[in-house]
Amino acid sequence: MSITAEPSKTVLVIEDDPNTMALVALYLEREGFRPLTAGDGQKGLELAERHRPDLVILDLMLPRMDGWEVCRRLRLHGEVPVIMLTARGEEIDRVAGLTLGADDYVVKPFSPRELVARVQAVLRRIPRAAAARRKVLTHGDLWLDLENRRLNIAGKPVELTPHEYALLETLAARPGRTFTRNELLARLYPDGGTVVIDRVVDVHIGKLRQKIESRPAAPRYIITVRGVGYRFADSGPLADGEA
Repeated sequence: MSITAEPSKTVLVIEDDPNTMALVALYLEREGFRPLTAGDGQKGLELAERHRPDLVILDLMLPRMDGWEVCRRLRLHGEVPVIMLTARGEEIDRVAGLTLGADDYVVKPFSPRELVARVQAVLRRIPRAAAARRKVLTHGDLWLDLENRRLNIAGKPVELTPHEYALLETLAARPGRTFTRNELLARLYPDGGTVVIDRVVDVHIGKLRQKIESRPAAPRYIITVRGVGYRFADSGPLADGEA
């Protein structure tokens, strides 16, 4: 019997053994998941921040940053489900992993089909956690709470006007996607009843950058696409002159 999954479910596999990583990704893809892979803990955290996966399969013995620390940092930034994957089978390790916040624990060697079944089971068991995760957008030290319309940067609240919030939410929800000024204008004035020019967007963006960027002249978050509009950064901070 085939194990089915929703096409939109993204599973991040953080595993340093390339053969194991490729095998797990292959079985996930066969069953309808979208696999992402990372060979070390630091890269795994970067992918988790950028793509906000629905679940993370996490090996404990990783280079650069071990799985314990990766799990701890994932838990600081949300409630993404975690299945720990390790060669260790001692009860103390299983208990420690679950105490740290893992949702399941699989010991190597394992059946790839069983692992996929556990992924599906965890996703069925905690749908509310996944839904809550989608209500928060994060990028670096920027946190945007969509449900409560609140912004925090480096743990400090930032007050936005309704127009500034609308622009930030629109851009941050689709990192890397370029929005034209007209598209952003339509987001600010959805009823179309107000006659405005597209340069109004530039004014609001300028004010928004003053609030969220440490260096507004060299922005990390809201990037100008010359002659087109704006996009939200889809990677780390940009170097001087790239904005």
